[in-house]
Amino acid sequence: MAQTLTILGLESSCDDTAAAVVRQTDGEMAQVLSSVVYGQTDLHSAFGGVVPEIAARAHAEKLDICVRQALDEAGVRLSDLDGIAVTAGPGLIGGVLSGVMCAKGLSTASGLPLIGVNHLAGHALTPRLTDGIGFPYLMLLVSGGHCQYLIAHGPEEFTRLGGTIDDAPGEAFDKTARLLGLPQPGGPSVEAHSHGGDPDRFRFPRPLLDKPGCNLSFSGLKTALMRMRDQIVAEKGGLTRQDRADLCAGFQAAIVETLAEKTRRALQLYMERNPPEPVVAVAGGVAANAAIRAALESVCAEQGARFTAPPHHLCTDNAAMIAYAGLERFRAGAQDGTDLTARPRWPLDQSSPALLGSGKKGAKA
Repeated sequence: MAQTLTILGLESSCDDTAAAVVRQTDGEMAQVLSSVVYGQTDLHSAFGGVVPEIAARAHAEKLDICVRQALDEAGVRLSDLDGIAVTAGPGLIGGVLSGVMCAKGLSTASGLPLIGVNHLAGHALTPRLTDGIGFPYLMLLVSGGHCQYLIAHGPEEFTRLGGTIDDAPGEAFDKTARLLGLPQPGGPSVEAHSHGGDPDRFRFPRPLLDKPGCNLSFSGLKTALMRMRDQIVAEKGGLTRQDRADLCAGFQAAIVETLAEKTRRALQLYMERNPPEPVVAVAGGVAANAAIRAALESVCAEQGARFTAPPHHLCTDNAAMIAYAGLERFRAGAQDGTDLTARPRWPLDQSSPALLGSGKKGAKA
């Protein structure tokens, strides 16, 4: 007899407080019964970035509201659920802790199983939620805090082929927006301004394209843009609207070309493993960028692989992906106790050396 699981998910790893309910019957596509997200853009806009202490406080204030709204919109009660999934890391520790403590309270009060979820696994498994694709597939996880190529073998089994050795693309977009006086979040702002720009006016570097492998670097790209901005300001006394558009277009073109070439290399490594149905998926906030999606789709068409990307509302942080990742873990027999800890660092591939170094709290990525 087919088993049906209904899971509540909680997400609070950065500046989005979210709750969602996902249901799946064996052999069928998962259903997102509800997905509630409270953003914090207004709280952080004056600071040019996310302030961890403000984010943690806002999560603590909104989580219970999110949960109630998600349950109401799904038309279920706690007693109708089979488990509670929560982001247990990686992320800003105050926010992660807020979500974990809320989930523990709900689990203890209701007697429902508690399932800790790696936030990165939530993104990496989103194509299974939206498209039902099978393992193994190649995943480009590209967001504000992370960028890595992974082969997904199972819900908790990933092989990293490469990743950023410094800034993630989303972080580079945010910093570029600040340098140009554009609003946050930087990704949508830079993309919008690039539409009227000339991508060939400023030729920014394509970091690490002259090096073999799939590793990436974006910090130098941001520095190059800052120097060009300063040069224009020194020559003209300021930036015109066209200057900003051209800078955005040139910056985005460098990101797109770099990701396209590195994806081509990662795809070749993946194809060497002879997957039965080659699939390349992209997820994470930066996956909402239309130019990046188009470039990756072209690369996949060249290599004869299927390309898939989630709808925009499931690219950015959300709890539907956490509920689904928790559902996959729970279906495989995994769950956690009240000793579940919040983790600021939690690499998906536990066997590969850290790209960004490590410290007392473990590998960063």
